[in-house]
Amino acid sequence: NSPNPFNSITTVSFRLPVKAPVRLSVFNVMGQEVVTLCEGIAEPGMHTVQLDARDLSSGIYLIILESGRKRQSRKALLLK
Repeated sequence: NSPNPFNSITTVSFRLPVKAPVRLSVFNVMGQEVVTLCEGIAEPGMHTVQLDARDLSSGIYLIILESGRKRQSRKALLLK
């Protein structure tokens, strides 16, 4: 995500090599899902989604992308 750390809004980018089902979610450090950014079938190529975290508390969050049997996670730091 960029920027990171961020204040309220950050952009999450990911690239898919083939058309695939995806789920992009944000979790707090307690492992609770706080928001789903996108879910469904996505076309191959570059994708960008904005995370509006105005209603979230400052802290560390995990952004997790799931596609098929693959899963990637990144840390995001929200500073208000």
